[in-house]
Amino acid sequence: MTLYLSSAPHRTRPPGSLPTSSEPRPEAGLALFCLPCAGGGASLYADWQERLDALGAGVRVLPIRLPGREERAHEPRFTDLDALVADLDEQLDDAFSQPHVLYGHSMGAFIAHALTLARQRRGAPLPRALVLSSHRAPHIPPNRILDPDADDETLATRLAELGGISWELARRPRFRAAYMPLVRDDLRLCSGWTDPADIEPLRVPLHLFTGLDDDLVPLPKMAAWRAVGGRGSTLLTMPGGHFFIRSHTDELLRRLAEVVSRYGTAVAS
Repeated sequence: MTLYLSSAPHRTRPPGSLPTSSEPRPEAGLALFCLPCAGGGASLYADWQERLDALGAGVRVLPIRLPGREERAHEPRFTDLDALVADLDEQLDDAFSQPHVLYGHSMGAFIAHALTLARQRRGAPLPRALVLSSHRAPHIPPNRILDPDADDETLATRLAELGGISWELARRPRFRAAYMPLVRDDLRLCSGWTDPADIEPLRVPLHLFTGLDDDLVPLPKMAAWRAVGGRGSTLLTMPGGHFFIRSHTDELLRRLAEVVSRYGTAVAS
């Protein structure tokens, strides 16, 4: 079975060790499954796992490990969203049977929505809520600020401007040569969009987070997610830009704790 979940913080594992299986034992409390941004991996949420009480007692942070990065760097990456969703749906089906909330940042939000929609269509257990940040709604066409066809230097510069990588790294040719192929594949993965006439509302509440200074995904593009929220939605603004998940972690965790507290085990699945 492919290992898809990281159930222990990356920073506390010995070098070369692997996280636990993608089928963790059911435990009391609520699981918060997390999907990363383009170019990112499960380590984006390592700090969340180490801060055990930041999201409330009993909430377990379980980052989802996508192929082609970090411990799974040797595996081929997906560039087709439907293929990735089908793989995630199969591999994580047992894990998703427990009470959970699904969170995705940037590309992760796009994947989280598509995965939840696929599970809804086949009648599988759904998250108690979907928390999405910093990505356009699926029926909003993509812009070209992050263009997968741009050269390495241009793409790295755009990422640095958004706060996704440091300027020091962006200026290193070897880093760009190694990292930009991953970023390009991820950008292609979430480059599609849905005809507004084909929107199918989700049967779960949506909680939306957007950075006040996000030039890539401004407020209207996040507000557009309300069209796919069949069980209502909330929209919260955060200080910072596209990567407020890194620059304003404390504030985000505080607000997330308020959200996930509504979906504890006393709530019916």
